[in-house]
Amino acid sequence: MSSTVGEHAAPGHATTTRPGVLLTELSLVAVALIWGVNYSVVKFSTSLVDPLAYNGVRVAIATALLSLIVAIEREPLPPARIVLTLLALGVLGNGVYQFFFIEGIARTRASDAGLVVAATPAFVALIGRLRGVERITSRGVLGIALSIAGIALVVLGTTRLTDGRASLVGDLLVLAGSLTWAVFTVLLKPHTERVSGMQLSAFTMGGGAIVLVAIAAPSISSAHWGGIRLVGCVALGYSTVFALVIAYYFWYRGVRVIGPTRTAVFSNLQPVIAMLMAWAILHETPTAWQTVGAVSIMSGLLLTRA
Repeated sequence: MSSTVGEHAAPGHATTTRPGVLLTELSLVAVALIWGVNYSVVKFSTSLVDPLAYNGVRVAIATALLSLIVAIEREPLPPARIVLTLLALGVLGNGVYQFFFIEGIARTRASDAGLVVAATPAFVALIGRLRGVERITSRGVLGIALSIAGIALVVLGTTRLTDGRASLVGDLLVLAGSLTWAVFTVLLKPHTERVSGMQLSAFTMGGGAIVLVAIAAPSISSAHWGGIRLVGCVALGYSTVFALVIAYYFWYRGVRVIGPTRTAVFSNLQPVIAMLMAWAILHETPTAWQTVGAVSIMSGLLLTRA
């Protein structure tokens, strides 16, 4: 069976048994489900409280939870040099990325954001190829092209919407976040083979928290937290525990076991999940542009994964 990345194509690519790979792939399907639902959860939450304040708090809480788990596990910590490197990568992957993501989704439809993020596997594959750590098959190239075409259709469709809930700026901010996450994923790959997934999550989340809390401090202090009600608290808990703790652990394990490109491919499941959940929860009726774009993206997923 061929794939975007050959089983032994990338230097240092971990050799795994098929059952281990299958379990990892199933966990990545769960990640796609968690993150697909999270677009609607975050979109709803940012209507209750300032986006920067909301993101700063949830990343800070996630960092505390991950650090507690690492402390309980009592695994030997990596050398200080590696810890500092992971914190720096976290600034990119959980600081810059989260800033683009939250500001983008606050300005566009949750379904649009979910579709635009599907550009991530294409970015990961191309950046990995440029760095010489990934091999892209001809089938993979066609799949990437279809995914990018699908993104273009979604962005083009945004310019034709008149309901005031989507904007080109919002889509472009989310797209910038996707590019940031792709760079982060490729740069993180070598460390996934030497550092446990939970420690990776804790240190990289901590790096992002340093930046986000510093930027969001004024918004956090002035936000009207009492107005978010119980449903807002539940949404905050979901987007923190599930989207930033559980899903991130599964994601990092995927990068280690099957490589960054094949892991990123599973994010292409998010657009359909995000679009359906936004339709059900936020009443964002799918447009013709979104539907065609989603079909193109999913076709790209099937070609890339086959």
